[in-house]
Amino acid sequence: MRSALLVPVFLAASVFSPSRVLNPVLSEVELSSHLVPAVAGKPETASHTFAVVGGQFQYDGKPYQILSGEMHYPRVPRAYWRNRFQMARAMGLNTITTYVFWNLHEPRPGVYDFAGQNDVAEYIREAQQEGLNVILRPGPYVCAEWDLGGYPSWLLKDRNLTLRSTDPKYLAAMNEWFARLSKELSPLLLHNGGPIIAIQVENEYGSFGNDHSYMRAVKDGLLKSGLAAPDTLLYTADGPEQVPNGSLPELPAVINFGTGDAKQAFDTLKKLRTTGPYMTGEYWAGWFDHWGEHHHTTAVAANASEYEWMLQQGYSVSMYMFHGGTSFGFMNGANSNGSNYEPDTTSYDYDAPLNESGQPTPKFTAFREAITRVTAETPPTIPPSIPAQTYPVSPHPESASLWSNLPAPLESDKLLTMEDLDQSYGYILYRTEIPNGASGQLTIDGLHDYAQIYIDRKLIGTLDRRLGQSSLALPPTLSKTTLDILVENSGRVNFTKVIRTERKGITGSVTIGNQQPQHWQIYSLPISDLAALHFTQAPCEGPCFYRYSLTAQSSSGAKTPIPDTFPDTFLDTHTLSKGVAFLNGKPLGRFWSIGPQFTLYTPGPWLRTGQNEIVLFDLQGSKSESLKTTNHADYGPTVK
Repeated sequence: MRSALLVPVFLAASVFSPSRVLNPVLSEVELSSHLVPAVAGKPETASHTFAVVGGQFQYDGKPYQILSGEMHYPRVPRAYWRNRFQMARAMGLNTITTYVFWNLHEPRPGVYDFAGQNDVAEYIREAQQEGLNVILRPGPYVCAEWDLGGYPSWLLKDRNLTLRSTDPKYLAAMNEWFARLSKELSPLLLHNGGPIIAIQVENEYGSFGNDHSYMRAVKDGLLKSGLAAPDTLLYTADGPEQVPNGSLPELPAVINFGTGDAKQAFDTLKKLRTTGPYMTGEYWAGWFDHWGEHHHTTAVAANASEYEWMLQQGYSVSMYMFHGGTSFGFMNGANSNGSNYEPDTTSYDYDAPLNESGQPTPKFTAFREAITRVTAETPPTIPPSIPAQTYPVSPHPESASLWSNLPAPLESDKLLTMEDLDQSYGYILYRTEIPNGASGQLTIDGLHDYAQIYIDRKLIGTLDRRLGQSSLALPPTLSKTTLDILVENSGRVNFTKVIRTERKGITGSVTIGNQQPQHWQIYSLPISDLAALHFTQAPCEGPCFYRYSLTAQSSSGAKTPIPDTFPDTFLDTHTLSKGVAFLNGKPLGRFWSIGPQFTLYTPGPWLRTGQNEIVLFDLQGSKSESLKTTNHADYGPTVK
């Protein structure tokens, strides 16, 4: 996807995103008659063809204009997939574009997960059943404002392995992953009766490097694995100026850009690819947020006008995002150019046509009207939206101190990262003894990403990679004391070559004065086993877990169009400081008092009748910890 390194600028053609490209100028008759080849209902069994002929996309030999929208299966509750596909059809789209997230499906080497929320094959089948074709973007790198750009963190454990390169160890892991993914998705290729009409090779590689042998290795891996068939349309995606770096001459090249850049971007592409086809793989319909910034929005009228202009030219368009959703749990990414660090929020609302909870926005109406005018076809009726409401939450939570719930530590003479401990997400605690009378400046070289520093469990300060902080003064000690450094993984960088060194915890050294501690106790804290916590009624301060009860009754509240589900809600996080939240064991995401996000989307299908357990881990909890729900999202002040 597209990652803006430093600036949330929508007019900068130098910032790119992935998607797929496809099509030449079509007549009005061709546009109106070839928008939706798939038919809602049962999956098709007959095979079809999709190819570039004479510089244009053709479906079963007829000109075809792709009207696509990006939507990611892990960012939308599974119970809502079909509703969101119906919304896409109702806006006038004929295709859905999605990344595949390697880190979700292979959390440990050789251990795969395609069940439940990770059932990408079912996601694609449901898209087809709702009359949508699918463009697949399997990476292996996807960017997407997603942790490490979708790479599993265990790839970083081997410091001699180089991501996004022709390193044999990296390519071997990639090819094994493609082979396993092929078992899930090759039956859904177009020639097998499935809806997958095109597959993207890598993702905006031109903004990362220019090693065409690497790009060819990715293409070959897709073909050899069977994930792509010989007749599958493959393509590359880059920013307009980066096409020479990231493309392959035998494949179509699509371009990614934001509002205001369409004409210039396509003019650039036409100079590089004189025969077409012409498509934007990511037309940025909004933008994402970093912690500590304002929420980003883009102008509806400008977006819709430019979108309509592209359709009138016959260009194929994949809108990024049609529906952004939520980067649940610890899955948010971050931007960095090597010297800065900007972690993304949990919300991936993206100011998209469907908001974070799936409600149509003014952009939905504007894009729908534009599609209708160009195609002269009336889209399907807009399905009912999912309602939202408030739910009562117990006012007096139980609590559990982190200090009383630590696991057994690993004794080590050197600092280790999360990856060294086979830990992907969460927190890590480093403990050592400070000798009598020791004092001076504490300096952490390689803090990834946010640390709270304690002397004998008393907080003396915080260090934040986001702010470039790496040192603080320790108070004088009269006797031997315990130093604790509690480090949060705030999200791995998902863009630039920084991904190759994005290990979490302390990646360098710790110095006190001019001395480095020689022995450490290291505690791995993935926050993955809430059942092991020991809660009490006692008040808790410092890093604490809080357990609440949320009550949901089937006899009250708004009715939802999804059978056997409750209306959605949002946790109001205004009273919280910094941490993560869970509902019935499912990770909702992060909260942080600096904003801009002040609510956590809480899907109705994740609620159950009666009492629901909400657990918060707050790094700076207090006796006054409280929680309530609200019926709408709050992203704070906005910036356009």
